[in-house]
Parts: sequence; C-alpha cells; structure tokens
Amino acid sequence: MNANLPFIPSTVTVHLGAPDEYAPNVTLPFVEYIANVASSEIYPTWPENAIRANIYAQISFALNRIYTEYYRTRGYDFDITNSTAYDQYFVKDRDLFENIVQLVNELFDSYLVRQGSVEPLFAQYCNGTSVTCEGLSQWGTVSLANQGYTPYEILQYYYGDDINIVNNAPVMDITASVPDRLLRLGTAGDDVRQIQIRLNRISDNYPSIPKIAVPDGVFSFDTEDAVRRFQEVFSLPVDGIVGKSTWYAIQFIYNAVKRLNELDSEGITLSEVTQQYTSELSQGDEGLEVSNVQYLLSYLAEFYSTIPPVSIDGIYGPSTTSAVSAFQGTFELPVTGTVDFDTWDVLYRTYLGFLATIPFQYIEGNILPYPGIPLRLGSDDDSVRVLQEYLNFLAGFYDELPTVNVTGYFGNQTDQAVRAFQRLSGIPDNGTVGSVTWNAITTLYSDLYNGSRLNEGQYPGYEVGA
Repeated sequence: MNANLPFIPSTVTVHLGAPDEYAPNVTLPFVEYIANVASSEIYPTWPENAIRANIYAQISFALNRIYTEYYRTRGYDFDITNSTAYDQYFVKDRDLFENIVQLVNELFDSYLVRQGSVEPLFAQYCNGTSVTCEGLSQWGTVSLANQGYTPYEILQYYYGDDINIVNNAPVMDITASVPDRLLRLGTAGDDVRQIQIRLNRISDNYPSIPKIAVPDGVFSFDTEDAVRRFQEVFSLPVDGIVGKSTWYAIQFIYNAVKRLNELDSEGITLSEVTQQYTSELSQGDEGLEVSNVQYLLSYLAEFYSTIPPVSIDGIYGPSTTSAVSAFQGTFELPVTGTVDFDTWDVLYRTYLGFLATIPFQYIEGNILPYPGIPLRLGSDDDSVRVLQEYLNFLAGFYDELPTVNVTGYFGNQTDQAVRAFQRLSGIPDNGTVGSVTWNAITTLYSDLYNGSRLNEGQYPGYEVGA
C-alpha cells in the first residue's frame, strides 16, 4: 500500500490459479483485465444499469487487492489470482463482449469508497444463485435494474448508503510501496510517518508494542523501540531497522487489524496518507528541514575545508546551495545543489560518524553537538540527561523555565521545560528537540555559562552603554 491516494494501474499481473498453485502469471493492461473479468462473470444481455453496477464492483475489488498489496505482502509476485475461491474469474485470451468493453472503457478509472475513507472498497460479490455472500448479488442486480434502480442505487442497496464513486482517477504504473532505502534512526520522510501510523494502530491490538508519541515522520528512539518490539512479536530479525521484510510484515498486520480486505473495513482516512515531506530540498525552500540540513553542514564544515560554513537560518539561499554542492563534490555525489534522499543519507551518516567518537556525557561548560536523533516524549538516552542538565542551568536565569529531574528519561516534566524554552526562543513549541532547538539551547547555555564565569572588570561579550 502506497502512502498516497489510490490510482488506476496501467497493468496488472494475474496468477492463473490459486495463490499457492504452480501456475503461470500474465501481465496485461488493467482495462483489458476488467473487460475480461466482466465478460467472464456477467452476461452482455443484462440491463445496462446492472452491468454498470457490476463493473464498479469488479474494479473496486481488484483495486483493493492492488492498493493494499494483498499478495505482495505475502511474498507473491502477482497482484491477483483468477481463482474464484479468492478473487475474480479471468480467462486468458477469451473473447470479450463488445458492449461490455465499451462500458469498461468508460468506467475503468472509477471505483467505490466508503465515505471518510480513501482505500478502494473491498466490494465483495457473488453470483447470488449457486453462491451467496454478504456483498453484491450479480443476478440480484438484474432484478433491481429491471425495477428502475440506477447503478449507484444498486450499489447502495448492497453496500450501504455511505458509499461514494470516485471518478477520473489517475492512471499510473504500479511501483512497490517499500522504500528503496532502509528506515532507521535519523531517517525522515513520509515513508517513516507511514510506518509510525501503522505501528500505532497495530499496537491497539498488540499492546506490548509501545506507542510512538508523535508520528511526525522522524525515525526517533521511540520508533526504533516500536519496530524492535514488532520484530520480536512477529519473529523477524530484531535490529530496529525497517527493510523490505519488516516493511511488508508491518503492512500485512496493519491490513489485518484494520480489516482492509473486508466489507466492514475500518478504513484509511485522508490524514493518514497526506504527504508532509518533499522528496528534496532546493534553493527557495524554507523551514525546519532546511535548518536541520544547515546545522549538519555547518558542523561538518569544521572538519572539511572543502565545505564552506553556512548560517542556520532556515532559508535555502545561494550560500546553502553552495555548501550542499561542495558537500556533494566532497563525497562524490552528483553535484546538484539540492538535497535528495541520497544526499541526506550521506550527510546524516557522516555526521553520526563524528558523533560516535564523542563521549555523550554532561561536563559543566562543555557544549555537545546535536545528538542526531530528535528527542521527545519517551526518549531514554544519555543525550536526554545532557539536555536536562542544560535546561536546569538555563532555568537559573529565566523564571519562565521550570527545573527538571535529571533522569535521562524524557517525560512530561522535560516536555514542559522544552516547550517553555521553545516559546521563550520563538521556536514552534512542539516539545521535540531537533537540531534547531538543541542549537538554541546550547548556544544560550554557552553564552550564559561563559558570562557567569567572568571576573569583575572583564569584557562581558557585549557592548556596555556609557
């Protein structure tokens, strides 16, 4: 399942047998597949409204299989079977009925959804004579059409009043949903957010999997903990990294607990598939993502003379473009001046490599670089202990900042202190300590610490009026 709205696939791969049966696969245009299914399952002499209602159901059924990657998550190399015990009736190379082909060409980019959900409805159906089911009765549609029911009214009769027909869906090539990179500590993007949303829902049914406090698309410690526990529960190698096997296992279990392949599906809301990350950052962009890149570049610039220093202002201007280009040239990446996933991964891994050489423990007056992983509710690490020491020092100068217990655990008390600091500093008070918040805390800490250590008469670091 892609973290996008459904689309009509250009082609579909059909297994000519039951899922585990040794049989060939055939790949053909989706529109031809639906025309074949319709010609195999219903009669061209039926009333047109009955034929239309059946075609809508057939399209939605097939799209549900494809969108949820029903078979791909199970390790198969096809999208659907031609076994009526599991899927739809498809006969390779059969003759197609002309009127059915015409209707399919008109309707193939439409599908059914439940109101409030985005995934194609699992439009279960059966012939209604030799086989009956909870969904649509194919022969029953004939009776309803003869009574004057419209296609939509026929569909409502069987699937309920809360269905909509999505029209003019885009046609695109199918691509596997699994990302082409490993998801692990520090990675960020919509693929990470999708995993976080799924794990949180799965944890409702498997409470031993810890909740991810903020599914914001940043792979932090709590996400790693949830991934590790998921891998333990479902007998996968436990490394806290989401590769292909873990990705599809999470999707498989998510589909199951949400009942996405059933008529009474819990549904997927639009907010769950809304894209929040851009695929790359380039000149003209602004925001926290840009600041994070600038922070990493500015740190590495201290060790690589080929990388010019850059201001951390959240604005992707010419100087940031130059620094990115210099970084790419230094590490033999394509020199584009834009930060794509490959550039981000090399940038981040290089930064973490330097951090690995630094003992991350609090020493009074010492400034440590951003730990590389966002700190937030649930984080439990030495970097949290250092953060708490910094916050307590600042609290001695600002009444707005509460003191915290130095435990190394990021609980509600630390969350409140972080939010108070963010409000004081004009940073969005989301309670997450990313590079921008960390840099602001350590910069102020350094200024106040050094200022408090000056002897009488020493220059305090700022101009004093006459």
